Amino acid sequence: MLEISRRTLVLSAVAIALASPVGAQVTTVPSPLSGKITLSGSTTVSPLIAEVGKRFETVHPGVRIDVQTGGSSRGINDAIKGLADIGMSSRALNDKEKAQVASVTLANDGVALLVHATNPVADLSDAQVRALYTGGIKNWKELGGKDAPITVVNRADGRAELEQFREYFKFDVADIKASLISGENQHGIKTVAGDPNAVIYMSVGASEYAAASGEKVKLLRWNGIEATSANVANGTLPVTRPLILAIREASLSPLARAFVDYAKSPAVRDLVVQFGYVPLK
Repeated sequence: MLEISRRTLVLSAVAIALASPVGAQVTTVPSPLSGKITLSGSTTVSPLIAEVGKRFETVHPGVRIDVQTGGSSRGINDAIKGLADIGMSSRALNDKEKAQVASVTLANDGVALLVHATNPVADLSDAQVRALYTGGIKNWKELGGKDAPITVVNRADGRAELEQFREYFKFDVADIKASLISGENQHGIKTVAGDPNAVIYMSVGASEYAAASGEKVKLLRWNGIEATSANVANGTLPVTRPLILAIREASLSPLARAFVDYAKSPAVRDLVVQFGYVPLK
Protein backbone atom coordinates (compact mmCIF):
# COMPACT_ATOMS: atom_id res chain seq x y z
CA MET A 1 0.00 0.00 0.00
CA LEU A 2 2.88 2.35 0.87
CA GLU A 3 4.57 1.51 -2.49
CA ILE A 4 1.42 2.37 -4.43
CA SER A 5 1.17 5.74 -2.64
CA ARG A 6 4.76 6.56 -3.54
CA ARG A 7 4.18 5.66 -7.20
CA THR A 8 1.07 7.84 -7.22
CA LEU A 9 3.01 10.84 -5.87
CA VAL A 10 5.81 10.38 -8.40
CA LEU A 11 3.39 10.03 -11.32
CA SER A 12 1.46 13.11 -10.15
CA ALA A 13 4.65 15.16 -9.99
CA VAL A 14 5.67 14.02 -13.49
CA ALA A 15 2.23 14.87 -14.85
CA ILE A 16 2.39 18.38 -13.37
CA ALA A 17 5.87 18.91 -14.79
CA LEU A 18 4.79 17.79 -18.28
CA ALA A 19 1.71 20.01 -18.14
CA SER A 20 3.74 23.11 -17.25
CA PRO A 21 4.91 25.41 -20.09
CA VAL A 22 8.58 25.06 -20.96
CA GLY A 23 10.65 27.73 -19.17
CA ALA A 24 7.85 28.75 -16.79
CA GLN A 25 9.09 30.65 -13.73
CA VAL A 26 8.21 29.51 -10.24
CA THR A 27 6.78 32.39 -8.23
CA THR A 28 8.38 32.79 -4.84
CA VAL A 29 7.61 35.16 -1.98
CA PRO A 30 10.54 37.58 -1.55
CA SER A 31 12.31 37.45 1.78
CA PRO A 32 11.51 40.33 4.15
CA LEU A 33 13.77 43.39 3.88
CA SER A 34 16.46 43.57 6.51
CA GLY A 35 19.49 45.68 7.32
CA LYS A 36 20.30 49.24 8.34
CA ILE A 37 19.87 52.55 6.50
CA THR A 38 21.73 55.68 7.59
CA LEU A 39 20.41 59.12 6.72
CA SER A 40 22.01 62.44 7.65
CA GLY A 41 21.40 66.14 7.12
CA SER A 42 18.61 68.67 7.45
CA THR A 43 16.97 69.26 10.83
CA THR A 44 13.86 70.31 8.92
CA VAL A 45 13.56 66.96 7.15
CA SER A 46 14.88 64.73 9.96
CA PRO A 47 11.79 64.77 12.26
CA LEU A 48 9.59 63.74 9.34
CA ILE A 49 12.00 61.04 8.23
CA ALA A 50 12.32 59.73 11.79
CA GLU A 51 8.56 59.12 11.87
CA VAL A 52 8.56 57.68 8.35
CA GLY A 53 11.36 55.39 9.51
CA LYS A 54 9.32 54.14 12.45
CA ARG A 55 6.50 53.13 10.13
CA PHE A 56 8.90 51.48 7.72
CA GLU A 57 10.43 49.50 10.60
CA THR A 58 6.95 48.36 11.63
CA VAL A 59 6.29 47.06 8.13
CA HIS A 60 9.79 45.55 7.93
CA PRO A 61 10.84 44.48 11.45
CA GLY A 62 14.29 43.43 10.23
CA VAL A 63 15.17 47.00 9.19
CA ARG A 64 16.69 49.76 11.31
CA ILE A 65 16.65 53.42 10.26
CA ASP A 66 19.40 55.64 11.70
CA VAL A 67 18.64 59.37 11.35
CA GLN A 68 21.43 61.87 12.02
CA THR A 69 21.34 65.66 11.74
CA GLY A 70 23.98 68.29 10.98
CA GLY A 71 22.40 70.44 8.28
CA SER A 72 21.51 70.15 4.61
CA SER A 73 25.05 70.64 3.33
CA ARG A 74 26.30 67.85 5.56
CA GLY A 75 23.56 65.52 4.35
CA ILE A 76 24.33 66.15 0.70
CA ASN A 77 28.09 65.80 1.23
CA ASP A 78 27.61 62.59 3.23
CA ALA A 79 25.58 61.13 0.36
CA ILE A 80 28.24 62.17 -2.15
CA LYS A 81 31.06 60.64 -0.10
CA GLY A 82 29.13 57.50 0.83
CA LEU A 83 29.16 58.35 4.53
CA ALA A 84 25.37 58.03 4.57
CA ASP A 85 23.06 55.94 2.43
CA ILE A 86 20.76 58.92 1.93
CA GLY A 87 21.21 62.65 2.52
CA MET A 88 18.41 64.92 3.75
CA SER A 89 18.19 68.51 2.55
CA SER A 90 15.74 71.40 2.83
CA ARG A 91 17.11 73.06 -0.28
CA ALA A 92 17.53 72.07 -3.90
CA LEU A 93 20.86 70.71 -5.13
CA ASN A 94 23.25 73.16 -6.74
CA ASP A 95 24.78 72.45 -10.14
CA LYS A 96 27.95 70.91 -8.70
CA GLU A 97 25.95 68.62 -6.42
CA LYS A 98 23.62 67.58 -9.26
CA ALA A 99 26.63 66.12 -11.07
CA GLN A 100 27.26 63.76 -8.14
CA VAL A 101 23.89 62.86 -6.62
CA ALA A 102 20.23 62.82 -7.61
CA SER A 103 17.37 64.31 -5.62
CA VAL A 104 13.96 62.96 -4.68
CA THR A 105 11.46 65.57 -3.54
CA LEU A 106 9.29 64.59 -0.57
CA ALA A 107 7.38 67.80 0.13
CA ASN A 108 7.62 71.59 0.04
CA ASP A 109 8.25 74.12 2.81
CA GLY A 110 8.96 77.81 3.26
CA VAL A 111 11.02 80.15 5.43
CA ALA A 112 9.24 82.27 8.04
CA LEU A 113 10.20 84.98 10.52
CA LEU A 114 9.59 83.72 14.05
CA VAL A 115 9.27 85.76 17.24
CA HIS A 116 8.05 85.24 20.80
CA ALA A 117 4.28 84.80 21.14
CA THR A 118 3.97 87.99 23.23
CA ASN A 119 5.72 90.22 20.68
CA PRO A 120 3.17 92.82 19.45
CA VAL A 121 4.83 93.17 16.04
CA ALA A 122 2.80 91.30 13.41
CA ASP A 123 4.30 92.12 10.01
CA LEU A 124 7.72 92.93 8.56
CA SER A 125 8.64 94.16 5.10
CA ASP A 126 11.73 93.17 3.14
CA ALA A 127 13.29 96.54 3.95
CA GLN A 128 12.66 96.07 7.68
CA VAL A 129 14.07 92.52 7.70
CA ARG A 130 17.15 93.70 5.82
CA ALA A 131 17.71 96.55 8.30
CA LEU A 132 17.06 94.28 11.26
CA TYR A 133 19.64 91.71 10.15
CA THR A 134 22.30 94.24 9.10
CA GLY A 135 22.20 96.36 12.26
CA GLY A 136 20.14 99.25 10.87
CA ILE A 137 17.29 98.52 13.30
CA LYS A 138 18.23 97.49 16.84
CA ASN A 139 15.13 98.13 18.92
CA TRP A 140 11.62 96.71 18.58
CA LYS A 141 10.06 100.17 19.04
CA GLU A 142 11.43 101.06 15.58
CA LEU A 143 9.14 98.34 14.21
CA GLY A 144 6.06 99.27 16.21
CA GLY A 145 6.90 97.05 19.16
CA LYS A 146 7.96 97.68 22.72
CA ASP A 147 11.11 99.53 23.77
CA ALA A 148 13.53 96.60 23.92
CA PRO A 149 16.75 95.63 22.16
CA ILE A 150 16.30 93.02 19.43
CA THR A 151 18.00 89.65 19.90
CA VAL A 152 18.90 88.81 16.31
CA VAL A 153 19.37 85.07 15.84
CA ASN A 154 21.19 83.91 12.71
CA ARG A 155 21.51 80.35 11.38
CA ALA A 156 24.73 78.35 11.43
CA ASP A 157 26.83 77.59 8.36
CA GLY A 158 25.58 74.64 6.36
CA ARG A 159 21.94 75.31 7.19
CA ALA A 160 19.65 75.62 4.19
CA GLU A 161 17.77 78.56 5.69
CA LEU A 162 20.98 80.60 5.88
CA GLU A 163 21.77 79.99 2.22
CA GLN A 164 18.19 80.78 1.15
CA PHE A 165 18.00 83.89 3.36
CA ARG A 166 21.30 85.22 2.01
CA GLU A 167 20.30 84.47 -1.56
CA TYR A 168 16.95 86.23 -1.20
CA PHE A 169 18.45 89.38 0.36
CA LYS A 170 21.76 89.22 -1.54
CA PHE A 171 23.64 89.25 1.77
CA ASP A 172 27.32 88.51 2.19
CA VAL A 173 28.29 86.64 5.33
CA ALA A 174 29.82 89.79 6.82
CA ASP A 175 26.60 91.77 6.27
CA ILE A 176 24.62 89.93 8.93
CA LYS A 177 24.91 91.32 12.45
CA ALA A 178 23.63 88.68 14.84
CA SER A 179 23.41 88.39 18.61
CA LEU A 180 23.26 84.57 18.54
CA ILE A 181 23.84 81.68 16.14
CA SER A 182 21.48 78.70 16.01
CA GLY A 183 22.02 75.40 14.24
CA GLU A 184 19.25 72.88 14.82
CA ASN A 185 15.66 74.01 14.25
CA GLN A 186 14.60 72.93 17.71
CA HIS A 187 17.41 74.95 19.30
CA GLY A 188 16.34 78.05 17.38
CA ILE A 189 12.69 77.61 18.32
CA LYS A 190 13.56 77.13 22.00
CA THR A 191 15.77 80.23 21.90
CA VAL A 192 12.91 82.38 20.61
CA ALA A 193 10.37 80.79 22.97
CA GLY A 194 12.64 81.69 25.88
CA ASP A 195 13.45 85.27 24.82
CA PRO A 196 10.59 87.79 24.30
CA ASN A 197 12.95 89.98 22.24
CA ALA A 198 14.34 87.36 19.85
CA VAL A 199 13.74 86.90 16.14
CA ILE A 200 14.90 84.12 13.82
CA TYR A 201 14.17 82.92 10.28
CA MET A 202 12.93 79.36 10.38
CA SER A 203 11.12 76.58 8.53
CA VAL A 204 7.41 77.36 8.14
CA GLY A 205 6.47 73.75 8.83
CA ALA A 206 8.68 73.48 11.91
CA SER A 207 7.39 76.83 13.19
CA GLU A 208 3.71 75.98 12.68
CA TYR A 209 4.25 72.61 14.33
CA ALA A 210 6.00 74.24 17.32
CA ALA A 211 3.28 76.86 17.78
CA ALA A 212 0.55 74.21 17.55
CA SER A 213 2.44 72.12 20.11
CA GLY A 214 2.37 74.91 22.68
CA GLU A 215 5.73 76.62 22.17
CA LYS A 216 5.51 80.37 22.92
CA VAL A 217 6.29 81.48 19.38
CA LYS A 218 4.43 83.09 16.50
CA LEU A 219 5.06 83.46 12.79
CA LEU A 220 5.12 87.03 11.44
CA ARG A 221 3.51 88.14 8.24
CA TRP A 222 6.19 88.86 5.63
CA ASN A 223 5.39 91.69 3.19
CA GLY A 224 1.80 91.31 4.40
CA ILE A 225 1.70 87.62 3.54
CA GLU A 226 0.77 85.09 6.23
CA ALA A 227 3.56 82.55 6.81
CA THR A 228 1.46 79.41 6.40
CA SER A 229 1.74 76.10 4.63
CA ALA A 230 -1.18 77.20 2.46
CA ASN A 231 0.87 80.13 1.17
CA VAL A 232 3.81 77.81 0.61
CA ALA A 233 1.51 75.69 -1.54
CA ASN A 234 0.26 78.62 -3.61
CA GLY A 235 3.75 80.13 -3.98
CA THR A 236 2.99 83.56 -2.49
CA LEU A 237 5.39 83.32 0.47
CA PRO A 238 8.67 85.12 -0.35
CA VAL A 239 10.94 82.13 0.27
CA THR A 240 9.88 78.55 -0.48
CA ARG A 241 11.96 75.40 -0.97
CA PRO A 242 11.72 71.66 -1.62
CA LEU A 243 12.46 69.05 1.03
CA ILE A 244 14.56 66.38 -0.65
CA LEU A 245 16.50 63.18 -0.25
CA ALA A 246 19.92 63.07 -1.95
CA ILE A 247 20.91 59.67 -3.34
CA ARG A 248 23.65 58.06 -5.42
CA GLU A 249 21.52 56.26 -8.01
CA ALA A 250 24.24 53.91 -9.23
CA SER A 251 25.10 52.55 -5.80
CA LEU A 252 21.77 52.80 -3.98
CA SER A 253 21.00 49.49 -2.30
CA PRO A 254 17.64 47.73 -2.84
CA LEU A 255 16.85 48.40 0.82
CA ALA A 256 17.58 52.13 0.53
CA ARG A 257 15.58 52.28 -2.72
CA ALA A 258 12.61 50.64 -0.99
CA PHE A 259 12.80 53.24 1.80
CA VAL A 260 13.00 56.17 -0.65
CA ASP A 261 9.96 54.84 -2.51
CA TYR A 262 8.08 54.47 0.77
CA ALA A 263 9.05 57.97 1.96
CA LYS A 264 7.47 59.58 -1.12
CA SER A 265 4.39 57.32 -1.17
CA PRO A 266 0.79 58.08 -0.10
CA ALA A 267 1.38 55.82 2.92
CA VAL A 268 3.12 58.70 4.72
CA ARG A 269 1.23 61.68 3.31
CA ASP A 270 -0.48 62.20 6.67
CA LEU A 271 2.93 62.61 8.33
CA VAL A 272 3.93 65.27 5.82
CA VAL A 273 0.79 67.24 6.70
CA GLN A 274 1.22 66.59 10.43
CA PHE A 275 4.65 68.26 10.39
CA GLY A 276 3.30 71.32 8.60
CA TYR A 277 4.81 70.62 5.19
CA VAL A 278 3.07 70.71 1.83
CA PRO A 279 2.57 67.31 0.16
CA LEU A 280 3.37 66.87 -3.50
CA LYS A 281 0.40 66.94 -5.86
